Amino acid sequence: MSHRFFRLYAAEDAVAFRQLLTETPGIVVCDQLTLQLRDLVKLRHPESKLTEEAYQHLTAAHLGDVHPDVYGVWVYYPWRKTLVHLLDEAEFTEVRTIRNRYKITAAEQAALAGKKIGVIGLSVGQSVSLALALERVAGEIRIADFDHLELGNLNRIRAGVHQLGVRKTAVVAREIAEIDPFLKVTCFEQGIDKDNIDDFLLSDGGIDLLVEECDDVAVKILARQHCRRHGIPVLMDTSDRGMIDVERFDLDRNLPLLHGKISEDISYDFLRSLQTSEDKLPYITPFSGVESLSTRMKASAMEVGQTITTWPQLASDVIMGGAVICNLARRLLLGIPLESQRKWIDLDEIFGIRQADGASGKLEPRLSREAVEKVGQLLGSREPLSPLPKALLE
Repeated sequence: MSHRFFRLYAAEDAVAFRQLLTETPGIVVCDQLTLQLRDLVKLRHPESKLTEEAYQHLTAAHLGDVHPDVYGVWVYYPWRKTLVHLLDEAEFTEVRTIRNRYKITAAEQAALAGKKIGVIGLSVGQSVSLALALERVAGEIRIADFDHLELGNLNRIRAGVHQLGVRKTAVVAREIAEIDPFLKVTCFEQGIDKDNIDDFLLSDGGIDLLVEECDDVAVKILARQHCRRHGIPVLMDTSDRGMIDVERFDLDRNLPLLHGKISEDISYDFLRSLQTSEDKLPYITPFSGVESLSTRMKASAMEVGQTITTWPQLASDVIMGGAVICNLARRLLLGIPLESQRKWIDLDEIFGIRQADGASGKLEPRLSREAVEKVGQLLGSREPLSPLPKALLE
């Protein structure tokens, strides 16, 4: 159930508001409108150091003949049974984004309000979505994920244990609504497939940018095929060594998918037929670039289907990736030049960190080219992977 708005100057809303209060046992009412009005008055008089008397005078003048209870909008969050009194959208947005100035100008903020961004996959995608909402980089965020929140997700997804079993789309949509109830969030709670991909990308005028962060290699390729056809740019973060992909299909509809690192002949149906992470690995590693993976991710890749069920992700990498994607999304949508490319924000390289092995205290050796090629050949094989000899794995 989504949140609801009540504007008490409208008779119908006033009746529904009173009914909600009388028929909802334990409802929590949060009314901090006075504090918000002070913020509004302050930002409109930046040159003055206002006294308490001045705040009260300017606030009263701003309200005029409107009773404080009627001013603005009341928002009901049913999942919290909480009713919150807020400034209405224009003033709310003015106050909430004032600390963006002038890193984001008023004109840029207004332009971004008309943008729509799609996010597929809600692990890294959750961090992306929240960053987009916090900066208000779009007026609508479309999110897609078929999964429910599990305990194993809580190493990287910002949520509480009370939300276990809740759809990931609902977790993200609710948090965005609690940050900014005026942002439009459209949920595709069944995830993405070939039957709804165009609806996700093109409905209601279409999205301006896709952020693709799903685990399903079939959907990765499907989304890019359709984005290329329709001229929609794609951003992706892989949460290993800070690898970021930028694919400007809006500028060039002949760009190869994933920078040419995957065969154009691989079909969605074939990729969907692959059942296990082990089966999918040979098709994931070519575009992830086995030679550029971190040492620990290389080793982890060999353990998929053996001692772990899927590739690892860390909260620090996921959150950093979400922030970087948000930053690039803002620049791209504002028309700041950004070319198709693959880049790394590798903290080990930036800070000159040599990875130490926790068990022995020895430094991890850099894999030789021969070892990388041998591992790559094994991963590129379409035969089922068997456990590797310990020496090769190390």
